[in-house]
Amino acid sequence: MRQSIRLKLTLLFLLTIILPIVLIVVELPAYYVKSIKEQQSSLMAGTLAALTSHIETYLDDLDRMTVTPYFYDDVMRAMKLKSTYGWNLLTPFEQFEAGQTLSTTLPNALRNTRKDILGTILLPMDGSVYVSSSSNLTGAVDRFPFTKQDWYIKALRADGDVAFISVHDQNYLNGARANVFSVARLIKDPDSRRPLGVIMADADTVAIERMIDGIGLSNGALAAILDDNGKLIYASGPAVSGLRAQLASGAGYVHAPGDDYHVVSKTIARSQWGIYVMFPETAVRRQLDRVYDIGIWFAAGGLVVALILYTTVSHWMVTPFKRMIQTMKRVQRGDMGAFYPVKGNDEVAQLGTSLNTMISRLGELIDREYRAVLGQRNAEYHALQSQIQPHFLYNTLNGFIGLNRSGQSALLERAILSLGGMLRYTLDKNERASLKDEMEFVEKYCELQQLRFTDKMEFEIDFSPEVYPMLIPKLLLQPLVENAVIHGIEPCKSSCLLRIEAHVARSNDFGRDDDRLIITVSDNGIGFDPGTGRSGVGVTNVRERLKLAFEHASFSMRSVPGQGTEAVIQIPLKDVDLA
Repeated sequence: MRQSIRLKLTLLFLLTIILPIVLIVVELPAYYVKSIKEQQSSLMAGTLAALTSHIETYLDDLDRMTVTPYFYDDVMRAMKLKSTYGWNLLTPFEQFEAGQTLSTTLPNALRNTRKDILGTILLPMDGSVYVSSSSNLTGAVDRFPFTKQDWYIKALRADGDVAFISVHDQNYLNGARANVFSVARLIKDPDSRRPLGVIMADADTVAIERMIDGIGLSNGALAAILDDNGKLIYASGPAVSGLRAQLASGAGYVHAPGDDYHVVSKTIARSQWGIYVMFPETAVRRQLDRVYDIGIWFAAGGLVVALILYTTVSHWMVTPFKRMIQTMKRVQRGDMGAFYPVKGNDEVAQLGTSLNTMISRLGELIDREYRAVLGQRNAEYHALQSQIQPHFLYNTLNGFIGLNRSGQSALLERAILSLGGMLRYTLDKNERASLKDEMEFVEKYCELQQLRFTDKMEFEIDFSPEVYPMLIPKLLLQPLVENAVIHGIEPCKSSCLLRIEAHVARSNDFGRDDDRLIITVSDNGIGFDPGTGRSGVGVTNVRERLKLAFEHASFSMRSVPGQGTEAVIQIPLKDVDLA
């Protein structure tokens, strides 16, 4: 269906209206939403990395506290005595002195190390308990089953390494407060590696709260810390408690009754605790609403501009194009004197001027294009012909090497003289040669090869005087003969015959101009399997040169393994020139 330029302009400007609306109202907000989320994620990821580093540093400090007993010889000596029978051999004063060391010296050292430690507890292996607390809660719960507590068992399993204990109650102290987290370690004799006791330090969660407050959460963002079992250690708001299971599952988004949150998380390597920062989707939606407002205004402006452009452009553009179409139709009918009246100096006028120039030079351009095509075809022909000479010389010189190595100097001399005569033929600048000259060249080549193979190779050349003056591309047959010698006769263990013949096949149909020149190159050598798709440089060259010289010529090859190969060239006689 033919469409007018006015209709196309209408469709074009409709697209210029719809496309900006789609891009501005739909795609642009989506892009901004993605950009905002990426910026928030990137910002939160950087902040989270810094927070994780601070918490890891804090946990490292707590870790170092648990190795404090190793730095005091009197503390280690007292713990060794309490874990052996040597304790009963001490005098009451010595026992009192050792107990004072564990109840006073060690707690004072721990309190001096960290001011935010709420309490410490030391449990030697003899069942005694030494407790200190920053809030003066120094009395342990009577008959408290310390050895059955999860933190105690976890410290024993760590076997001397630090064990991080999640939030728990200080239920082993009378009147103790809740919400502490701890670090525990099994103290071992450095010499015998025998367990001496378990030490645990309780830290206030306020320290973590201060760290998280330092990252400056805003716009309703939340933060949480979960231990390695998914238990909540810290939450910045009451809504986080209901999200604990979703956070523990590793979800990137969590759903709360009032809002959805995008989650950025990081794991503390030392304790395997997870830190989670969540920012609400409502904050993104508020920014998105502002983007939509801006998009609507841009869409309305684009609509007005598009309508103005459509009215203006269609007014001065359609008529000149219609006149150009009428001029081109006259040229199409063969009126090379058609002329488009140019008015003004704008782009349409320049197009009209170019149209007039095109019409006036059309004949010249057609001739120039025709000559260019012929030149390109001749260049391709020369390039294909030039491939033959180095390939032919390479194979012939390889034959000379074989004669030289076998010590056949007389044959080598004859071969060199024959090669000199052949080179004079190949260096002739004529692109075509008569079939007689080509056959004589092939005959010399066969004689040259016969010097190498002696009785192993025989050849026959058969062509009638009728084909003597017919012109074909020079060196067209040599690659086929060379292939027959190298790939068919040379590998064969028995004597082989190479046959080259040329004749004219006349059509039996009266009045039909279908006479053909047929050239055949055949051998009874080893042959090859056509299914292997073997096609070397020589065969490819023959196909291309034959196609360039004779458009309707054909080339085919037939081969049977063990029986030989036959190559056939057929050229319509009407396309063949005479010398």
